[in-house]
Amino acid sequence: MAEAIIAGGCFWCVEAVFRSIGGVSAVESGYIGGTAANPTYKAVCGGQTGHAEAIKLTFDPAVVSLADLLDIHFATHDPTQLNRQGGDVGTQYRTALFPLDDEQRAEDEAAIARWNEAHPGQTAVTSIEGPATWYPAENYHQEYWEGEGQRNPYCLAVIPPKLAKLQKGFAEKLRA
Repeated sequence: MAEAIIAGGCFWCVEAVFRSIGGVSAVESGYIGGTAANPTYKAVCGGQTGHAEAIKLTFDPAVVSLADLLDIHFATHDPTQLNRQGGDVGTQYRTALFPLDDEQRAEDEAAIARWNEAHPGQTAVTSIEGPATWYPAENYHQEYWEGEGQRNPYCLAVIPPKLAKLQKGFAEKLRA
């Protein structure tokens, strides 16, 4: 098993995408890349800590590669928006990758280059950051889409289009 940490806006929305992928055994929402120890949702959302809302994936590289996961990430969020995703604005919603070793850093760089090459005239502003300390989000943020999220108007507006992009571009990677 391997782990990867990625950020691409609201962690509820990113988590919903990756929970659907075959070979991904766990998705944890949390905070990374800031200055405060043990940040809270309120502090992170208030822009007071410098952390990004992110997800930590646990996956089986024999089933789904890090390169595939990164390509899915770039296809299901907008990597050209600096410090925002849609209506969510602030550094906590930045598009960022947090490699856990040099091999992941190289994979992250390659994924950004692939995206830029495939989208002439656009540039991904996704940062590669770290090393940094991971802090799991509060329990009520975990598996949010499966519970409260399907009654949350924000999630209902943002997550289904991401899942549609996932289905259209990566149907073969979806969990059976």
